[in-house]
Amino acid sequence: MQAMRLPSSRWMVLFILLCYLCCLFTPAVTVKHENFKTCDQSGFCKRNRAFAESITTLGSSWTSPYQVESNSIKFKNGQLQGTILKSLGDGGETVRLPLAIIFLQSGTARVTVDEERRQKGNIELRHNSVARKERYNEAEKWAIVGGLDVSKTAALNEHNEEGFTKVLYGPSKNYEAVIRHSPFGIDFKRDEQTHVKFNERGFLDMEHWRPKVEKEKKEENEVSTDVAEDESTWWEETFGGNTDTKPRGPESIGLDISFPGYEHVYGIPEHAGPLSLKETRGGSGNYNQPYRMYNSDVFEYELDSPMTLYGSIPFMQAHRKGSTVGVFWLNAAEMWVDVVKSKVSSNPLSLGIGGKTDTQTHWFSESGLLDVFVMLGSTPKDVTSAYTELTGYSQLPQQFAIGYHQCRWNYVSDEDVRDVDRKFDKHKIPYDVIWLDIEYTDDRKYFTWDPHTFTDPIGMEKQLDQTERKLVVIIDPHIKNTAGYHIVDELKSKDLAVKNKDNSIYEGWCWPGSSHWIDCFNPAAKAWWKSLFKYDNFKGTAQNTFLWNDMNEPSVFNGPETTMPKDNLHYGNWEHRDVHNVNGLTFVNATYDALLERGKKGEIRRPFVLTRAFYAGSQRMGAMWTGDNLANWEHLEASIPMILSMNIAGFPFAGADVGGFFGNPSKELLTRWFQAGAFYPFFRGHAHIDTRRREPYIPGEPYTGIITQALRLRYQLLPAWYTAFHEASVDGSPILRPQYYVHPTDERGFAIGDQFYIGSTGLLAKPVTTEGAEKVNIYISDEEKYYDYFDFTMYSGAGKTHTIAAPLAKIPLLMQGGHVIPRRDRPRRSSGLMKWDPFTLMVVLDNAGNAEGTLYLDDGETFDFQSGAYIHRSFKFSSSTSSLVSENVGTEGKKTKEYLKIMAKVRVEKVVVVGAPASWEGKTEVFVVEEGAKEGKKVKVSFHRAEGGRAAWAVVRDPGTGIGNGWKVDFS
Repeated sequence: MQAMRLPSSRWMVLFILLCYLCCLFTPAVTVKHENFKTCDQSGFCKRNRAFAESITTLGSSWTSPYQVESNSIKFKNGQLQGTILKSLGDGGETVRLPLAIIFLQSGTARVTVDEERRQKGNIELRHNSVARKERYNEAEKWAIVGGLDVSKTAALNEHNEEGFTKVLYGPSKNYEAVIRHSPFGIDFKRDEQTHVKFNERGFLDMEHWRPKVEKEKKEENEVSTDVAEDESTWWEETFGGNTDTKPRGPESIGLDISFPGYEHVYGIPEHAGPLSLKETRGGSGNYNQPYRMYNSDVFEYELDSPMTLYGSIPFMQAHRKGSTVGVFWLNAAEMWVDVVKSKVSSNPLSLGIGGKTDTQTHWFSESGLLDVFVMLGSTPKDVTSAYTELTGYSQLPQQFAIGYHQCRWNYVSDEDVRDVDRKFDKHKIPYDVIWLDIEYTDDRKYFTWDPHTFTDPIGMEKQLDQTERKLVVIIDPHIKNTAGYHIVDELKSKDLAVKNKDNSIYEGWCWPGSSHWIDCFNPAAKAWWKSLFKYDNFKGTAQNTFLWNDMNEPSVFNGPETTMPKDNLHYGNWEHRDVHNVNGLTFVNATYDALLERGKKGEIRRPFVLTRAFYAGSQRMGAMWTGDNLANWEHLEASIPMILSMNIAGFPFAGADVGGFFGNPSKELLTRWFQAGAFYPFFRGHAHIDTRRREPYIPGEPYTGIITQALRLRYQLLPAWYTAFHEASVDGSPILRPQYYVHPTDERGFAIGDQFYIGSTGLLAKPVTTEGAEKVNIYISDEEKYYDYFDFTMYSGAGKTHTIAAPLAKIPLLMQGGHVIPRRDRPRRSSGLMKWDPFTLMVVLDNAGNAEGTLYLDDGETFDFQSGAYIHRSFKFSSSTSSLVSENVGTEGKKTKEYLKIMAKVRVEKVVVVGAPASWEGKTEVFVVEEGAKEGKKVKVSFHRAEGGRAAWAVVRDPGTGIGNGWKVDFS
């Protein structure tokens, strides 16, 4: 009988894949909305929103049923413990909710609320489910890696009031948490001013466990002042032909978090919308849906939308003039966030003029704990640093990873790859990595090669290695379910796959057809996964082969909302609903560790892994991209605020598919996209299988030449980029920084999301994103001088928009005065071939005639930098001494001297001073002194006077100083 069913099963595979591919090839430029829930179609979202609306309608007649049991409160060693009682109607019955508020040494406060009955396992599951009874409490295990040291100085405020408990905390005890007992709420203060409020509007709701009972219907005319509960989706929920059995019943959590006096909020990626988040309760220009976070495979996603995309980081910053605060909602289940803003005026006759704006948010998740971290800032850098101290800093990647990546679905053979590689060299176009999508495999079986088209992968990799180039191959979490495939046989025999609600192996459909999914929550599955990447096991791979993890939301073609059923089971019997948003992180974590261990001892290189799905903490393991965008101007424009949102949410190694994944870009659009992509931290061109080839050499002149110049600009500035990546890896700083981050007191810049600064370099870029544009407007916040990167044209004037010419061959890029920008000017075929190249230092003087900057340099491959094998220099130009000085800012380790010896011949070949003083005209020499030299030397300098709006500049050629040494160039 089973054999007789096989043909129909195969036809079903083909039918599902055909339907999916038809969706991909559909010319309509729109997402399939019917495949994804709106809030009204998501039971817990609809309930929480209705709950908030009912409370708002009832007004003062409503009393929140949550209050802290006063005699339960205990404070010891920086932690407050207590119990919140949730009152159930007039019968006196209550639900006990354990409360913990932990004050961390960093100044962050953590608030958790659990449910005692579930915590103790004192509930009954429906449908004979074997799922865990507790609320999911292991998100911390995957997302948090540090910053949990408890404060030793936090203390109760001696001036407590009746009905309140107050705790003083923070580095200078200038923070205060004011816990209101009845109804429960918390005000977080800094310097005696409230910045964050929990449960101000009374929207706190923790759906407690209860048995399913039939309720009596109320009389038609009976009036109630209680908030009505919608039970229609408590016990099961159907969408897209799938029924979620909900064995634990309703269990959502919701809380309103207010930011008094804050008009702008940012973060909670991933969404295709503006940088400053919009309101979500309707009104002109606003959304009528909450921001959703439920990692999903959404192709042809729409723009200017709160719709969920591939990843979720539930971290939000609120900003106002001179102050930034943040909240991190640690929960891995589906979640939504409403945002509303209200103008508040202290004078009722002012008609809103001169008042302040409060931003009020409402967060709700389907299951799990209420677990929220509060960061009181006070700067954007403080908040981002506090968040990344918890979730980890961005990976310091190998240097090749920040070069250009060339990809498409698909390069059809190893000879095709070799040919593309040769053509890049023929046209003198730099690149570092070429990628292979799913067609390289044997019938979409991962860890294999197509025996007909990729007959010599090692030979292909050797050709790439000749120019220090790399290969990236795709491996997804779905494993083809087919006879004779040893990978799936082991997955089954070792019991390492995700289970369905009946605790049997889950079968779904993806690119290979019938598939099973590895469960990387399982330590044994992770260990097995790591073994598959050993060179002896994944034959055909070499040291220059790296990984791409796609479809890891997970994407399931025949699943509800193109993903797994929520009542599937993972290791430890946690339901998929509990862990959905962190699922992709666990897969990348396993792949990252696999790359660490695939070679012999002493061969360890920093892994490179690209992920599509992500969560808080994914930044520790690699890069992300914004998924299946479209080849149009609107998607190019949208990519910038999307990437900026990722940067301020702690995941700066972000990019978008250059050229657009779906469709064929015009030559102008392709060119402008390469110019924009040259400023993406992750810079990759990618295209759908149904598109025309679009490698940079394809469009012809003048486009190929202009694209090549954009790529060379990226490579020229690699030292500055690598230094910015290093900064992100040690303190969580964004690599791309929005206007409000750099100029936190300039209110006119708070909503700007189409221009950005690169690290601490002072480089200010505004890519052209409009068809036919010949100019752009760049907003400048400060009084500093700005100089065009290419011709040194000067711009100045704070709080003004400046028009900059931007013909097709021109990238709008300015240098802010006061910075030293390191670069390497010799064009090479890849970043690896630049290793021994000399440096150029761009010294861009500020209004006072000063400048400073840094350079970080290591071998760009290994972890030896952790043992001191790096160069970290500070460059400072002082107007008072008229000299440029190089100083060491690194810490010596056991490998420092060895590395400095290796790099001893790498020198500074040029110093360019932009904004040079007019008094230097006529100067022909400077004096150079280097540490270790017996005497100084005179070096030629040339001066170029200011003219036509361009600044004066001077060039010192070949000062001959070692990049790793201390030295001084004296212009006096």
